[in-house]
Amino acid sequence: MTQNNKTRTTVEIHNKSYTVVGYEDAHHVRLVANLVDQKMSEIQKANNTLEPTRLAVLTAINTMNDYLKLKEDYATLLGSMKKKED
Repeated sequence: MTQNNKTRTTVEIHNKSYTVVGYEDAHHVRLVANLVDQKMSEIQKANNTLEPTRLAVLTAINTMNDYLKLKEDYATLLGSMKKKED
């Protein structure tokens, strides 16, 4: 894809605006940004003294942990489906 196919979407995360440039459509980018904002709010409610950088790092760690768990669950599900097919 060329530079011309990229979209620019402005989103708000943790009360700051960010312009995201990429190949995903604006709706998808806004959905992702909304989920990040929700996760940051959730973590901040549990510890409202976190500085923004630490909050962002904890959000990234939590999000990656959730991703890895889902990836493992998906692999297990695929394995189960394959066993049933055999």
